[in-house]
Amino acid sequence: MLIGSFSLSAILTAVVRKLSSRIGFVAHPAIDRYHSDVIPLGGGIAIFVTLMAFILAGTAAIKFPILPGHLSRLSEFANIDPADFLARIRELAFMSLCALILFLLGLWDDKKPIGPFLKLAVQFVVAIIAAAIAEIRVEFFIENRFITSALSALWIVLIINAFNFLDNMDGASAGIAAIASSILFIAAATSGQVFVGGLALVFVGTLLGFLVFNFPPARIFMGDAGSLVVGFFIAVLTLRTTYYHQAQSGSWYPVFLPLIVMAVPLYDFISVTIIRISQSKSPFVGDTQHFSHRLKNSGLTQTQTALTLYLATLCTGLSAIFLYQVNLTGAILIFAQTSMILAIIAILETTSRNEKNTD
Repeated sequence: MLIGSFSLSAILTAVVRKLSSRIGFVAHPAIDRYHSDVIPLGGGIAIFVTLMAFILAGTAAIKFPILPGHLSRLSEFANIDPADFLARIRELAFMSLCALILFLLGLWDDKKPIGPFLKLAVQFVVAIIAAAIAEIRVEFFIENRFITSALSALWIVLIINAFNFLDNMDGASAGIAAIASSILFIAAATSGQVFVGGLALVFVGTLLGFLVFNFPPARIFMGDAGSLVVGFFIAVLTLRTTYYHQAQSGSWYPVFLPLIVMAVPLYDFISVTIIRISQSKSPFVGDTQHFSHRLKNSGLTQTQTALTLYLATLCTGLSAIFLYQVNLTGAILIFAQTSMILAIIAILETTSRNEKNTD
């Protein structure tokens, strides 16, 4: 699944890149953007098509077996429980519908920018569909369906926008999403969740295939058509992965794993939002005040900036994996380490901002 999705994504990205250049579907340099060259858009098309192709192919292979004993061999080869997969077809259908809506919304915005409030309204509609109808929602410790659906919808919208905000520099959004999804894959595998783990693997392969052309210097951008879909799938993985096993009398603090894995994206989203509001600007109007921009302004290259973001995400994500194995003291240390990593980011941001103000 990983190799297959990687290969298809890379091929589609290469094709879309050429077609986008021919038809003029490109991103031009602007005052609120960091790039100085004309870059093809449409990477989101390759990402979306790859994900949908694997979801549809997997569903068809299990729903409509062609050869005798096909399902048993598939189960042995891929460790997939056909019954579990078939039970999730409704969930997959609504999840795919939500992704399609976000993809079309992003594609529309890439072609002709639309207002932030319309985009936010559609995101909430999609999040409510996913949480209330598809039942992709958080359930631990809370039995009220309305509350869990509301919290899950808010989380989905938050993560969608966090990764939309991250799509501000070459390789940032896709690379961090690939790292976060890899951590979630390990968490799902630890919990024995084959379905969620398989979805995470396909997603990681898709992102890596796109990164072949998006890692600095980028030769194609994913655009909102990609970042909205990427954020949605990350949100789905965080909500569908099991972190707490009551039957095993396990510790409760692994439920904070998504927050630690998403520490860097959430920090960037929250800090940029606060900065823009303090400047009497709309938090949804793009600019060059992200953490990545400050790193670059302090003297790093685009490649060094991307690698710094990746390492920060890895540092928090790898620590989160051990929440399953540590006691309360260990969990506190992991939370403290995450806070210190974010503090380092804050110091770098503040230093860069002060240097810019004194120039």
